[in-house]
Amino acid sequence: IFYLTAFLIAAVSSFLSCPIFRVIALRFGIIDHPNTAVKTHKAATPYLGGCAIALGFVLSVLITQMMSPYSSRSFSPLYGIFSGGFLILMLGLVDDIVSGGLTFKEKFFIQFIASSVLLFYDIGLKFISPRWVAFGLTMFWVTGVMNAINIIDIMDGLASGLAAVAALAFLFISLPTEQVYVNLVSAALAGACIGFMPFNFSKKWKMFMGDTGSLLIGYVLATLSLGTEYTTLHNAGVFAPVLILGVPLYDTFFVMLIRYRKGLSPFLGSKDHFALRLEKLGLPRHKILWIALGISVILSYCAWLTTRIWFWWAVGLYGLIVLTAILVGVWLSRIKID
Repeated sequence: IFYLTAFLIAAVSSFLSCPIFRVIALRFGIIDHPNTAVKTHKAATPYLGGCAIALGFVLSVLITQMMSPYSSRSFSPLYGIFSGGFLILMLGLVDDIVSGGLTFKEKFFIQFIASSVLLFYDIGLKFISPRWVAFGLTMFWVTGVMNAINIIDIMDGLASGLAAVAALAFLFISLPTEQVYVNLVSAALAGACIGFMPFNFSKKWKMFMGDTGSLLIGYVLATLSLGTEYTTLHNAGVFAPVLILGVPLYDTFFVMLIRYRKGLSPFLGSKDHFALRLEKLGLPRHKILWIALGISVILSYCAWLTTRIWFWWAVGLYGLIVLTAILVGVWLSRIKID
């Protein structure tokens, strides 16, 4: 009931605040115009959906925390998530509002700072030593997940839908260990994303989450992945977050590899995404979305399995998934994109 309450508060708050932020975006001209070759939408669309997601998320966490029967110490990592998350929220806002946005170097610099904030609240990789290596990999992981969610935000419902699935997966995997703050944040993030989605699909009230939303969502998902134990049986379960976030991470690596092979910078935009390649085959966008969500659910189930089965069965499952990913990548790379 506690986590369901967090989910519902976030969903309702996000849904009700979307029209407000849409009006603000229209009033101040915070609009995404399809004026470059990498844009996939056809009509000018207001941003700031990410602000509605952030508001729903924060309100849910604060309200349900006050209602919680758990001690305040259980929620101490929330200070790290909110502190670093505020930096990322400001980064996304500036990038959405300022004409031309920020350079990728400026974005990475602020993202690394926000990632380092987590270390002061003992949120990070715990199974790697020495400690300085764990710190470096934590910052690399958090930054990578942020940008993976940002990169895959190319179709209505894709980033928010995948984020909701991932957040719910972290919730279900974390429940048995009773990492309270992970469960609460997972439920709140899933609800906030789902509350935003009707406006992302709407024709009359359409809006995008922008970098404000995608970067913040990625930051929160990365912190969730670092906040729980994935198994007490063996160490193979530590890779479960890679499966839970498999679809956006796969798309990021796929796009960067294709760009590299073309002799282009991996940090520049392009239409090499797997979703756009499937669209090129004639699949409608709603089917592509369901395919992506379905794969994410399957991968999340596999992630849960790796925390429950014998070590070598888990290794074999990882191997099968990697082999499948490579074969699919080869097939996708043969689809020509204009």
